[in-house]
Amino acid sequence: MSGETTAELEARLAEVKAKRGYLLPHHGLMALAFPKLLAGYDAAYTALALDDRVLSHHDREFVWMAVLAATDEALATHHIAKFRAAGGTDEMIGATFAAAALAIGAEAFDFAARDWGRQLAPFDPQASYVATLRIVAPAAPIRLVHLAGLAVQVCRARWRPFGWHLQAAYADGVEEEAMAEAISLAMFPGSVPRFVEACGHWRGLIADGTLPASPRFRAWAALTGQGGHDEATGLAKPG
Repeated sequence: MSGETTAELEARLAEVKAKRGYLLPHHGLMALAFPKLLAGYDAAYTALALDDRVLSHHDREFVWMAVLAATDEALATHHIAKFRAAGGTDEMIGATFAAAALAIGAEAFDFAARDWGRQLAPFDPQASYVATLRIVAPAAPIRLVHLAGLAVQVCRARWRPFGWHLQAAYADGVEEEAMAEAISLAMFPGSVPRFVEACGHWRGLIADGTLPASPRFRAWAALTGQGGHDEATGLAKPG
């Protein structure tokens, strides 16, 4: 920032480090060139990754570990320490990688459903995937396997398996707000556009009656005008 002293820049970076416990190169660049962007980014990251919402610290970090594995995000090693600090054991670390591995491998079941459905009948790819989901990480509660799997499917943009995960999670009584928080964790490493798409697919499955959503979430699904620019300009039917 023109006219700013080195001491002022260092003070701004010190504030960020004090909150997070670490710094990455993009923090320094934003502090140097775009301090308002750094402030907005820091506020968004704090609300997403640091503030308490629905998930416990342990459960949130379980999902984070799966998301980072699914996106090959090697920089975020601080989540290992955060998971362990929240009670994450080696056994649970293995469980989060197992849950992530199956969710990543869901593309094989997706292929089976998409391209070989008639030839494989009566084999049901969705039922087979969900059955495997229930045994892949015995050390973890099925709720956490669902939450990690949902977030991974957002990162991978595998929307059929994402729908399978939603149906199974509802059947197992996973809280909607917990599912919402889990998929939101995919926003930074997995991309905001994919989070947008995920919300659209979730909404569509509620609207068509596939998911037994709560009244609050049904109200969200029924709300018109959520089709973005294409809807506003007449290029798409109202959602």
